[in-house]
Amino acid sequence: MGIAKRISSIFQAKSNAALDKIEDPRQTLDLSYEQQLENLTKVKRAVADVATARKRVEIQAEQLKAQGDKLAEQAKQALAQGNEPLAREALTRREAIATQLQDLDTQHAQIVEQEDKLTQTSQKLQTEVEAFRTKKETIKATYTAAEASAHVSEAVSGISSSMNDAGAALQRAQDKVAQMQARSGALDELLASGALTDLTASPGDDIQAQLDAAGGSNVDAQLAALKAQMASGDAPAGLTSPDATTPSQEA
Repeated sequence: MGIAKRISSIFQAKSNAALDKIEDPRQTLDLSYEQQLENLTKVKRAVADVATARKRVEIQAEQLKAQGDKLAEQAKQALAQGNEPLAREALTRREAIATQLQDLDTQHAQIVEQEDKLTQTSQKLQTEVEAFRTKKETIKATYTAAEASAHVSEAVSGISSSMNDAGAALQRAQDKVAQMQARSGALDELLASGALTDLTASPGDDIQAQLDAAGGSNVDAQLAALKAQMASGDAPAGLTSPDATTPSQEA
């Protein structure tokens, strides 16, 4: 095999493979069915043409027979009148018509035979086309079902892949939420312990905190003085009720 022929074979093989990928068997079957219908139509048209030719021969034969019968009658009339030459002429013409009728009979027989063959061919082709149509529709239905099943499988595969991706995304979201919650809790603990300054507080809050601390120290001093006075037996002056009266004032 030459190089050019090998290259041509490889190119043809690749072309056929590419066509197989894009070809829809259902469309191919429908196209083949349409071609068979066209062929069947041509055969039926040929049968009709042959039948027309047969009918034309039959009509012509009937006309010739009518002319022959008329010439035979004319020959009788000529003999009755004693005109033998005219009778002979009529019979001569009738004999020529008889020869034409024989030729027409031969043609008619051939046409009838041809018509019978074409009719049988048409009937056989009709049966084959109908059988092909039934098989075509069955194959198309099977192919459509297989195609639908393949699409369902692809859809299920796609859903499974999407679910896996969604599950991974959900897990990442949950992890991120947990991380944010842990970070928020840690910041709250650091703020509560004073390790971090609450930047959201107003600038005067630290001053108020110092005042509150000083106020707490004053209370501690008062509490110490109260304990000392109670230990010496004297009532603390600062704790006397303003409504209380002394004994001298009552006298």
